[in-house]
Formats: sequence, C-alpha cells, structure tokens
Amino acid sequence: MNHEAMDRHAAPHPPSERSFGIVFTVFFSLVALWPLVKGRPWRPWGLAVAVVFLAATLVWPASLRLPNRWWFQLALLLNRFVSPVAIGILFYGVFTPFAVVMRWAGKDPLRQRRDSAASTYWIDRDPPGPDPKSMARQF
Repeated sequence: MNHEAMDRHAAPHPPSERSFGIVFTVFFSLVALWPLVKGRPWRPWGLAVAVVFLAATLVWPASLRLPNRWWFQLALLLNRFVSPVAIGILFYGVFTPFAVVMRWAGKDPLRQRRDSAASTYWIDRDPPGPDPKSMARQF
C-alpha cells in the first residue's frame, strides 16, 4: 500500500493573465525586431501589437482572460496530438534502434539475460556498503 494516493489527476490550469500578456509582449517584440538581425526593415505592426499587449498587461490584465483561455484550450488540443507523436518518434526513432544495435553487439547492461548456471542474480558490492546498524533510524 502506498502512502500517497496515486489516483489523483490534477487538472491543468491556465497561466495568469499577466504572464500571458508578458509572453505575448515579448513574442510580438521579437517578431517586430527580428528582421533587423538580417539587415531588413523592422515590422511596425508587430511592435504595435506588443505595445497593446503590454498596456493591457500593466493596466487591465483581466481583459486578457478570454484570449488566455483560448490560447490554453488550443495548447490542450495540440497536446492531445503532438505529445503521442513526439513520444512515438522518440521511442521508435531513438530508443528502438539503439536497443537493436546493443543487442547485435551482445551488450546487456541491465543484466536481463537468463543464466541457468547462476545460483543468484544478486550483485555483491565491492567495497561493501555502510554498516547496517547505521540505517536503523533513517527518518
């Protein structure tokens, strides 16, 4: 039996309106000024949108509640599709080929191969660990 309830599922909640406004202010500022890095003219519309977000964030953050919720709902929707795809690509594109190569090379780092001649799979520690009496009052 666990000491902690594992059946809880905390529902995700959107970030505050201020943090939402700051993130979008920074984003649109970068959109406006990024062309300057490549020697192109800056985008005044991006800076205007950034100023609007900054003003709303500083003066009336509650005005960003609806866009914040929309953005959060879009993030939840994307998460339902992108996460399984990304994890699948990671598993089948990285871990599975790595495991196949390890097996072809005869490596067994977790010592999962069955050994019928072994009396035990216990690994002796060398040098031995701490004195068992020192573990009497762990908490």
